[in-house]
Amino acid sequence: MGWMKVVSIVGMAGAGKSEVSRVFEQNGFIRIRFGDVTDEEIKKRGLEPNEDNERLVREWLRGEGRDAYARLNQPRIEQALANSNVVIDGLYSWEEFTYLKGLYGENLYLVAVWSSPSTRYARLARRSSRRLTAEEAASRDKTEIENIAKGGPIAMADFTIVNESSREEMIREAERIVSLLK
Repeated sequence: MGWMKVVSIVGMAGAGKSEVSRVFEQNGFIRIRFGDVTDEEIKKRGLEPNEDNERLVREWLRGEGRDAYARLNQPRIEQALANSNVVIDGLYSWEEFTYLKGLYGENLYLVAVWSSPSTRYARLARRSSRRLTAEEAASRDKTEIENIAKGGPIAMADFTIVNESSREEMIREAERIVSLLK
């Protein structure tokens, strides 16, 4: 496993993390979406999938520790690493980063996807699933920055993609980074 890489895509909601993760997936990385744990817990509890219930479940899970998502997803990461490089969509907190850094050391890479709040809020208002109003998006930004130290992993990124222009430009930049990490 020493040569296998774990690449985590970090950024605020609506920056383009899932799109960048897909580029890695199309290039042979196994994609692990940390948020699947939230979705599974919502289903298990019979809750309606919406922003309020997602926040409730995220906060409940993080009550087990701010590295909870990294710990809960570790078996999926280990299983995937047996066969492939891994791309993580949705590492958020500083504690998740330090937990994974402790496990994977120099084989862990962070790729930040950055977009301005106005660009992100416009995207979030028109996306097909998990749509957010500007108010909901701003509230989520505040919660993620203040409560889960989401800025730390973004600041520590090995690579940063500025996603302010076209989708094609973002994909080209993601493919350039994939080629450096393969």
